[in-house]
Formats: sequence, C-alpha cells, structure tokens
Amino acid sequence: MDKIQTVKIYDSEYETTYTAHIQKNGDGWVGWIQEHPKVKCEDSTQEALLETLEDTLYETLEADWEAWDKQIEEDIKSGKFDRLREDTLEDLRAGRCKDL
Repeated sequence: MDKIQTVKIYDSEYETTYTAHIQKNGDGWVGWIQEHPKVKCEDSTQEALLETLEDTLYETLEADWEAWDKQIEEDIKSGKFDRLREDTLEDLRAGRCKDL
C-alpha cells in the first residue's frame, strides 16, 4: 500500500468540512472519512474514490438525520420531553428567559 493521503471534503449543505484519508491499494484505491467511521469505500481510481466517498458520506449523513428525527418524534410521543417543556414554560412565565 502507498502512503495515506489526506483530502478535505466540504459539504455545502451541512456547511462542514470532513477529512478523507485515501490510499492506493494495488490496482485500486481505498478511503474513509475520519469523522464518520461508517464511511469506507473502494474504487478503481482516485477521482472515482473521492466521488464515491462524497456520495456515501452524504447518504450516511442523511440516514443519520432521518434516524435522529425519528428518535426525536418517538421521544416526544412517549412524553420524554414533557417535563422539559413544562420547566421551560415555567421559566418563560416567571421572566427567567432572555431574548436572543
């Protein structure tokens, strides 16, 4: 295997820069995203690998957000946030909140 290279990938939708580590491996390339260990890819060329990493990163981020949204909805329905809501409304009514 060749030396590991670092490439920055900017996601404009989430306004975040991710770190891709890529490496020549025999006839192909392997890579992974440091911030998202689930994102690991292989491809035939460096250019194709970077595109595959970006696509897989985007899909992973979308799946994570969908799972987060689903969990929040379930937590709301089950009443896990009721006490927090009550405390917040009490603070608001008592004047313990500031406009941001």
